[in-house]
Amino acid sequence: MRKWLKILRNSKNMTQADLANKAGISQQYYSFIENGDRVPSVDKAQSIANILGFQWTRFFEPNQEAS
Repeated sequence: MRKWLKILRNSKNMTQADLANKAGISQQYYSFIENGDRVPSVDKAQSIANILGFQWTRFFEPNQEAS
């Protein structure tokens, strides 16, 4: 699970559906990303990062799930 991602999303008072809608993806796909079951494509990683305000490469760093 990407706890850091959930914390960032919650800090913006956004639901998974809100974020998914802004990122142009389904809520189910976003849920898979947040749960660590999927790695987003570069363009989706950039979109999510822009919405939440973090460096998109964080998705691809080793051990980022625990951060």
